[in-house]
Amino acid sequence: MGKLNRNNVVVLSLGILLIFSIIISIRLGRYPIPVQELLGILLSKFYPIEKFWPEQVEIVLLNIRLPRILLACLVGCCLSAAGAAYQGVFQNPMAAPDVLGASQGAAFGAALAILCYGNSTLITLSAFFFSLLTVALVYLISQRTRGKTILALVLSGIMISSLFSAGTSFIKLVADPTDQLPAITYWLMGSLAGAKFRDVLFSIIPMSLGLIPLLLLRWRLNVLTLGDDDARTIGVNARKIRLLIIICATFVTAASVSVSGVIGWVGLVIPHLARKLVGNNFNHLMPATMLFGAIFLLLVDNFSRNLFTTEIPLGILTAFIGAPFFIYLITRKGESF
Repeated sequence: MGKLNRNNVVVLSLGILLIFSIIISIRLGRYPIPVQELLGILLSKFYPIEKFWPEQVEIVLLNIRLPRILLACLVGCCLSAAGAAYQGVFQNPMAAPDVLGASQGAAFGAALAILCYGNSTLITLSAFFFSLLTVALVYLISQRTRGKTILALVLSGIMISSLFSAGTSFIKLVADPTDQLPAITYWLMGSLAGAKFRDVLFSIIPMSLGLIPLLLLRWRLNVLTLGDDDARTIGVNARKIRLLIIICATFVTAASVSVSGVIGWVGLVIPHLARKLVGNNFNHLMPATMLFGAIFLLLVDNFSRNLFTTEIPLGILTAFIGAPFFIYLITRKGESF
C-alpha cells in the first residue's frame, strides 16, 4: 500500500510540475510576460476586463508562445506514451515510436509535399497520411510471414523504414538546393518553430484517439508481459489487445511527427526514466511517462528558443541530451534491460 501511495504521489507531483513548467515557459522569451498581464489576457477571453497590457504582448502570447507550448506538451506526451506502449507490446526496452517506421513514413510524406506543393497544411497532412500508411504496410506484411508475430513486425518495420528512408533520400537528391532541400532538411531535424493553433487543433483529435485508449488499457499492457497463453487464461485476447495498442501508439506518433518533424530519443529515454520513479507497473508507468514526456520536451523547447539567437532544432537537442543519458543508464552497475 505504501508503494501504491508513493506512486500516486509521484504522478501527482509530475502533474503539478507540468503546470508550473507551462507557467514558467509562457513567461520565458524575448518578450517577457508578467504574471498580471498573463492572467489578464487569459481571463479577458472569458470575462470583460479593461485592457492594461500592450497589444504586442497579447499577440505574442496567443499567436506564438501559447500554441508552441501546448504543442510541445502534446508531442512530448504522445512520443513518450508511444515509446512505453511499444516497449510493453514488444517486450523490448530498446523499442521506440519509430520501431514500425512511422517516423520514416512521415519524413517521406513531408519531403514529398515540400517537393510538390510547399504548403504547410499539405505538408502536415501528407506526413500524417504516410506515417499511418507505413505502419499499415508493416502490419500487413507481418501477417503474411511465418513465425513469431512480434519478430515479424519488427523485421517488417526495419524493411519498410529502409524503403521510405531511401525514398526520402531520393527526394532530397532531386529537390531544389536553394529552396526545397533546406526546407526538407530542417523539417527532418524536428522543430516547433512557427507552431500555430491550427496545428494544435489538427493534432489534438488523433492524439486523443490514441492517448485515451492507451491510458484506459494500461493494465492490459501488464497482462501482455505474461505471454499470450497466460493472458488467455484470464480472459484477455493478447492478439487483439496488441493490435489495438499498436494502432493507438501509431496514431499518436503520426500526429506528433506530422506537426513537429522527426524528434528522436524522447520515446526511448523517457519511459526508462519514468520506470526509475514508479516501477514497471503500467497502471502508474503510463501516466507518469506521459507527464514526464510533456515536461521534458517543454523544457528542451525552452532551451531551443532561448539559448541562442538562432533556434536549435529539437531533434538535435534531444539527441545531445538523450544519447549520453541513455548510455549512462545502460552502463550503470546492477542495471538490466
